[in-house]
Amino acid sequence: MDGHTNSHCRYYNITHDFSVSDLAAFHGHLGPYIVLGYRIGKYVRGNFCDDPFRMKAEIYCAGTPPQSCLADGIQLGSGCTLGKRNIEIIPAETLSCIFEADGKRVTITPRPFPHPKRDQDYEAAIESVAEEMYYQQDDQLFDVFSS
Repeated sequence: MDGHTNSHCRYYNITHDFSVSDLAAFHGHLGPYIVLGYRIGKYVRGNFCDDPFRMKAEIYCAGTPPQSCLADGIQLGSGCTLGKRNIEIIPAETLSCIFEADGKRVTITPRPFPHPKRDQDYEAAIESVAEEMYYQQDDQLFDVFSS
């Protein structure tokens, strides 16, 4: 995207597996959308493009929390970041993520997940849903369409 090369850089394009605790520390709490975004980002990095300088992410969502929290997870999982300006949140009614690299595109559509009822333990229930999602298989969390 901006001419970065890795020929002489020790810290270029490092990958890292973030734990549930890491996600919560970065985001301020553990919620389903950061987990979902992280898992989508990891999938894209491992199966579509492994270089975040060649990739662009568009997140189609409500544009506000909690759906916009996908962006935090996608940054950690894919390496597309606000600082590199290769990630964008686009307000939409339908939740999806489009990644582009080297003239190719992949669209990822999150699958529905259970939302707990709002009661006095709502935050704990949301955290529990998010933690369960972290350990699910990719095909349980989202669908992938290449073009």
